[in-house]
Amino acid sequence: MQFIRPDINLDFIGKRKFAFIFSLIIIAVSIGTLLMHGGPRYGIDFAGGTLIQVKFEKPIEIAQVKAGLSRMDFSQASVQQFGEEGESEYLIRTDAAGITDQNFNQTLRQTLSETTGAAVEIRRVEMVGPQVGQDLREKALKAMFYALLFITVYISGRFELEWLKSAVLAVALIGAVYVFGLLDVSIPFLILIAVLVTLVLFWFLNLRYAMGAIVALIHDVTITVGVFSLFNKEFTLPIIAALLTIIGYSLNDTIIVFDRIRENSKKLHKNPLASIINRSINETLSRTLLTSLTTLVVVVTLFILGGGIIHDFAFALLVGVLIGTYSSIYVASPILLAWQRKSSAR
Repeated sequence: MQFIRPDINLDFIGKRKFAFIFSLIIIAVSIGTLLMHGGPRYGIDFAGGTLIQVKFEKPIEIAQVKAGLSRMDFSQASVQQFGEEGESEYLIRTDAAGITDQNFNQTLRQTLSETTGAAVEIRRVEMVGPQVGQDLREKALKAMFYALLFITVYISGRFELEWLKSAVLAVALIGAVYVFGLLDVSIPFLILIAVLVTLVLFWFLNLRYAMGAIVALIHDVTITVGVFSLFNKEFTLPIIAALLTIIGYSLNDTIIVFDRIRENSKKLHKNPLASIINRSINETLSRTLLTSLTTLVVVVTLFILGGGIIHDFAFALLVGVLIGTYSSIYVASPILLAWQRKSSAR
């Protein structure tokens, strides 16, 4: 199925400088937002503490809920509305862990009912210890790092037949992460250094397809995390799952374009690389847009109708699909052209 003419010839490569400027601005805003907020806003999964979901039989004010919590020595707890407007459902978050004994639910229900004058239903109580939250945070970061690493191994072997180089690179980086982990280096700093070293090694080993793919994936993840920070949304385990899904989706789009570039490079080897890349993007444009639109229909439906539990998960996918489609056209492919020109200069 095609809704775009097969002979269309939009000048994507000619607009790459504007795309690069746009991407740099968005990334700068994302990083600036993270710095202003002191990093991502971790949810209970990663920060530790207790999450309580309550529902009242009639509309009440958040101040009334906080007054009830103050009577239980939870004055520092945060309260926010949850679900649809008018449902009188709230999420209560506190740093305290290990408070859910047998009488806790009954005491909380009674206190909130007396303070608000409304019957209350305790729908969910989740507790995560601080150490468990830290372990989950470190494992989530490692999962994203290893996903990116093995993706680059696949890209290098698939498009450049450099399985040995990429395998040696992967083993070296895994070993370095393990060794520095034994030295108690913080996981975020360790992974940042590993990613930078990976990019440098790609440059010197001349793994241009892997470089294009990994830059596009880092671009997508950074912007998605920045948008979450901009809207002050929490990072939980489902959001990590969404980020890994975004990585896979963006990579799929990138591989389709790279496949066509490789095919056209053999057939049209006398043409300039810029022309080959632009033609390849145009030839795969119909498939790219169809895939993105059908995916967006599902994600938007989840975002609107899925309820509060998966709202943030659907939001992350919504941002990721849009950014991933953009990056496969305007980031991953132009990296190949920039690489050739730098190689020629060297």
